[in-house]
Amino acid sequence: MANDEVTYDDVVAARELLSDVIVHTPVLHSRLLSETVGGPVYLKCENLQRAGSFKVRGAYVRIARLTEEERSRGVVAASAGNHAQGVALGAGLVGAKATVYMPEGAPLPKIAATRSYGADVVFAGHTVDSALAAAREHAEQTGAVFIHPFDHPDVIAGQGTIGLEIIEQLPATGTIVVSIGGGGLAAGLALAAKSLRPGIRVVGVQAERAAAYPASLAAGHPVLVEPATTMADGIAVGRPGDLPFELIHYLVDSVVTVSEEEISKALVLCLERSKQVVEPAGIAGVAAVLAHPHAFDPPVVAVLSGGNIDPLLLSKVLRHGLAAAGRYLAFRIRLSDRPGALATLLGRLADLGANVLEVVHERVGARLHLDEVEVLLQLETKGPAHCDEVLGALRGDGYKLFFG
Repeated sequence: MANDEVTYDDVVAARELLSDVIVHTPVLHSRLLSETVGGPVYLKCENLQRAGSFKVRGAYVRIARLTEEERSRGVVAASAGNHAQGVALGAGLVGAKATVYMPEGAPLPKIAATRSYGADVVFAGHTVDSALAAAREHAEQTGAVFIHPFDHPDVIAGQGTIGLEIIEQLPATGTIVVSIGGGGLAAGLALAAKSLRPGIRVVGVQAERAAAYPASLAAGHPVLVEPATTMADGIAVGRPGDLPFELIHYLVDSVVTVSEEEISKALVLCLERSKQVVEPAGIAGVAAVLAHPHAFDPPVVAVLSGGNIDPLLLSKVLRHGLAAAGRYLAFRIRLSDRPGALATLLGRLADLGANVLEVVHERVGARLHLDEVEVLLQLETKGPAHCDEVLGALRGDGYKLFFG
């Protein structure tokens, strides 16, 4: 490997530093994913880590290695939420003041948790990259030590301790699948795992709406992209870190992308079948396994990298996931404005076995004729075939259906 800024020995040393700080998170077998892949699949539950994600590992190692003089100046960081909480917790443990810059619109629970660990929260811009720029400026102006979320040897070494745990918990692991944002987690994990098991495969996963790594790997150097809005905000990073990129270039076997629908379906599966609450950025590995079940050599370990999700976002993502799985259906339907028309429709839906979740009745609108009303329906269905059956029956009955 062309870079020796982070070594296996650094990861081992980081683990010793973290021994009394972090939780040794469990690895859970997933029967459904195993059946889908055709071999054992496990979940590494970093969503159960202190502060709700893997980020505390790297943040604490970086902060704990500061000199007393550096700690006295305080630390500053930028994050959509998980690194913020890791820095706030780590700084509190060593007695340093922490300031965290977060993008506008960061999830409220992550903001509240960061403050609860004692950090000052400042909002800057609408992306992680905007917050990063503001945090760097703060560091220059105040002398506070900037704690990068992924592009620092100590941070990468701290995240790499997950790789050590996985190999110890499941020595026969064939493939590790892990989310990638800036790349610190995938870089450290791959370094640790491949140092112990050179033949193991490591696959990184990005949200297709915020995927800087495929273009960067194709170009041979970090490339800046403009992330689109994605539910996986925690991995929506516009440019890979220089150090993580070099490690990932040499050590990660491939980087794939997943859609918003695939992310939401994976979140629903983990909640229903594994009883794990995971945020969209943390579920990308499972989404990739679901989308491409035969692309991974078992035994497979998918890292659930974080569980800090806003309950309001969770409700939206669950609805999105249920729709993607064919278990939730929303549409508008035109009815004649006469007594009993709505009751007849609802009775027909009951006969078809669809559970009506919500009805919105609109009697006046520019697009409606005088003798028409429009009803917005939200239904719970039994799967794609049942959705098709319900829609086909309604159309066969002469109803006009509209979507979007």
